[in-house]
Amino acid sequence: MSLVSQPRGGLYRRHRHRWLAISSLLLIGLTFGMPLATPLFHAIFPELERPLYLQESFFGLVLAHLRIVAISGGIAVLAGIGTGLLVTRPAGKAFRSLLETVLAISQSFPPVAVLAVAVPLVGFGETPALIALVMYGILPVAQGAMTGLSSIPQPILEVARGIGMSRRQILWRVELPLAAPVILAGVRTSVVINIGTAAVASTVGAKTLGLPIIVGLSGFNTAYVIQGALLVGLLAIVADQLFELLAQRWSPQSNDRLQHRSHA
Repeated sequence: MSLVSQPRGGLYRRHRHRWLAISSLLLIGLTFGMPLATPLFHAIFPELERPLYLQESFFGLVLAHLRIVAISGGIAVLAGIGTGLLVTRPAGKAFRSLLETVLAISQSFPPVAVLAVAVPLVGFGETPALIALVMYGILPVAQGAMTGLSSIPQPILEVARGIGMSRRQILWRVELPLAAPVILAGVRTSVVINIGTAAVASTVGAKTLGLPIIVGLSGFNTAYVIQGALLVGLLAIVADQLFELLAQRWSPQSNDRLQHRSHA
């Protein structure tokens, strides 16, 4: 069984690396080489006088998009893991159902509605966008943290207590490492969702890859919409594949393979 499963695992990893390389090259190529596609867009949309978005460089838009996703994602990860830790401790277990309800309600609001409420309070720009993205991104992280920390077998925790480990040592050396794959899955979902949702932030003045999409929709320029959507989609694909590779390194199967190789 192991002789058969190892080649399959190697083929799967090579397949994932190949697709990551292809999608990354496409993202880089379109980011820097979109102007070279001007004749193609002229041919596809001959009725458009300006089929290429020129108001901002696509490289600058990609960096701005990644920046707002990184800030909102960092806040969502810290808040999500923090709330997961809070409600999985004995003192906070009574608040778990309430927290899950509040988080579910917060994600049920459409991002546009959150932006419409936040703009009168904090003004235009990145701030209302960050509020909407954090509200949208915190639920998957919190759910992953709660699920991962709650699913740790009690005998493992009893053994840790029996050998004299403190609560902090159990948390950092036992609970978080064992829950890491589930937490990572929640972070992965949160980041990928926010990459797509961040495009909406341009409706309130934030600089993202949503700018060509919004300008294209308002000016009936389908070429602009396609250019922005292609880069947003490729960003989400690359991020998802990077998290997939990271999850493989943290999975129990990968640890078993490493142990098998060390014994072999």
